[in-house]
Amino acid sequence: MRFATPLMPGRLIRRYKRFLADVVLQDGTETTVHVANSGAMLGLGAPGSRVWLSRASNLARKLPLSWELVEADFGAGPELVGVNTMHPNLLVAEAIAAGAVPALSGYGRLRREVKYGLSSRIDIQLEDEARPLCLVEVKNVHLMRTPGYAEFPDCVTARGAKHLDELGAEADKGNRAVMVYLSQIGSARTIGLARDLDPAYGRAFDLARARGVEAIGLVCRIDPEGIEVADIIPMTG
Repeated sequence: MRFATPLMPGRLIRRYKRFLADVVLQDGTETTVHVANSGAMLGLGAPGSRVWLSRASNLARKLPLSWELVEADFGAGPELVGVNTMHPNLLVAEAIAAGAVPALSGYGRLRREVKYGLSSRIDIQLEDEARPLCLVEVKNVHLMRTPGYAEFPDCVTARGAKHLDELGAEADKGNRAVMVYLSQIGSARTIGLARDLDPAYGRAFDLARARGVEAIGLVCRIDPEGIEVADIIPMTG
């Protein structure tokens, strides 16, 4: 995924109300930007952090700038981290289509945002006449408290636990159900669960795995020009 236009650098003043942040641009202008991230963003919101912003193509949008990247140091030196949670579904779909995720290759058709269950939409549905349906739920990962070890979630996510239960129900029906955890921290070498931050999610994950739900870890390569899936990394559970 390449950014449509060059990103604008700035410095973070503060993030607030989950979806808003105040930023100082290079010319000294202070502005409010959109934050496409409902999580806690632990370790990524320090005032003064270097950030990079994209400009919306929709000129009528109330907040034309969106926060895309932040520079953070998890112990191995500064690195760029993607904070926009609107990107992971596209990134994983691109990687699957390119054959970069062998465990999810060989399907004839890929569809996104397909209705399933009672009132949900699956991020990616893989279809092939010779195989059961494969439903793929994608989660963005950008919490790191130990160098190299990325964790999900960074706050309580009842919605995430619901997704695990619904995927378990699909596995019960004979469909293939897969959780993909995508780290937007390039230095991640493994991905695990932050069970201390959301014990209920940890229990839901264990139950889903026992029902046959698979878990795949991916890590991104990130620079100001774009983001792409770089590698498959272990899930520690």
